[in-house]
Amino acid sequence: QVQLVESGGGLVQAGGSLRLSCAASGRTFSKYSMGWFRQAPGKEREFVAVISWSAGNIHYADSVKDRFTISRDNAKNTVYLQMNSLKPEDTAVYYCAAGGWGQQPHWYDYWGQGTQVTVSS
Repeated sequence: QVQLVESGGGLVQAGGSLRLSCAASGRTFSKYSMGWFRQAPGKEREFVAVISWSAGNIHYADSVKDRFTISRDNAKNTVYLQMNSLKPEDTAVYYCAAGGWGQQPHWYDYWGQGTQVTVSS
């Protein structure tokens, strides 16, 4: 069982940066791939990025490539999402997820409660 808690969201102007963190409980964190998803009002949850347990395999959605960076620290049971050059269309609730792979939310076993990111124009 893995419990996930996101933090780091907030209000930022377009062009700014935020770093999201996702702290995981459980001694098996290092065995899980970890993903970030987001959901804007009235839209479906969409894939943002995923990182393998060793950080040797990373994938990004085209919409965030070259602006966002996913990383993890297995010693701290934490995964990060560094978001640069933020745009108003990045506004959403951001969720971290564990135990899956790929771009489909239903492939992941565990979810956090989400953290709001709002980008003003």
